[in-house]
Amino acid sequence: MFKRVGIFVALVTLSLIFNQPATAGRTVEDFQVWGNITALGNFGFVNPGNPDLKKFRWWMEGQGRFGNDSSQFTQAIIRPGLGYAITDKIIIWAGYAWIPSDEPLVPKSGLPFDEHRIWQQVTWADEFSFGKLSLRSRFEQRFFDHNAPVSGSDDVAYRFRQLVKLAIPVAMIDPNLTFIIQNELFIGLNTVSNPGFISRGFDQNRAFVGLGYKVHQNATVELGYMNQFIDRRHNPRPDQMMHNFAVNLFLNF
Repeated sequence: MFKRVGIFVALVTLSLIFNQPATAGRTVEDFQVWGNITALGNFGFVNPGNPDLKKFRWWMEGQGRFGNDSSQFTQAIIRPGLGYAITDKIIIWAGYAWIPSDEPLVPKSGLPFDEHRIWQQVTWADEFSFGKLSLRSRFEQRFFDHNAPVSGSDDVAYRFRQLVKLAIPVAMIDPNLTFIIQNELFIGLNTVSNPGFISRGFDQNRAFVGLGYKVHQNATVELGYMNQFIDRRHNPRPDQMMHNFAVNLFLNF
C-alpha cells in the first residue's frame, strides 16, 4: 500500500519541477549558494543490548545560505529533532528550528529578524528497481520576533511542506554515484495578522536536480541546482526566483 501511495505522490509532486507557477506580476531573480549538513542517528549506543533503543532517532541539521549574488549572509537554520521508527521505512519526528534571516528575503527597508519553528514530520523511504524513493511530509508552526514584517509577535503561521526525492543509481559510471531529482511544495494554512506578508495557499516551490556520491559508509555528498520560487501575490513585493547552487552533506550513524 505504501509503495503504491509513494509512487503516486512522487509522480504528482515531481511534475511540479516542469510546471513552475506562472506569475502575473514582476519576478526578481537572485543567485545564491546554500550549504547544508544533516546528521541522523539512533540511541542504540546508550545500551547496545536493547534493540528497542534503535527505534528512537535523533536529527541535527545546520544550514547557511548566501544571497544577493552570493555576496552576503541571507539565512541560517539550526534544526534539531527527535524521532521514532514505526517500521524500517516510516519514521515520525518532532523538533525545533531557529532561522535568522536577512536580505533578499527581508526587504531592503526592513530589519533582519529571527524566526522560530516547531515542526512535526513523517518520513518514508523504500528501494525500487529504478532507485530509492523518499517522501517527507512536514507541518510547521512559525513564530517571528518583533523585527519581522508581521504586525504582532503573537501571530503564528502554519505551513505544510511535501518533499519527494528520487535517487537513481548510475552504476555504469560508479557504484557510489546517484542522480538526484526532488521537489518540495510549500502550502500556507492560514493568514497572519498582516496578510501582505504570509497568506493562506501556495507559498513556494523548490525543485532540485543534481548528483550524489557516497564518500563513506556513513556519509553522502549531494550537489546540484535548486530552483526556488517564492509566491508573493498578496504582497507589495514582487515574486522571487532563486537560482541556488546547493551542497549537502548527509551523515547517518
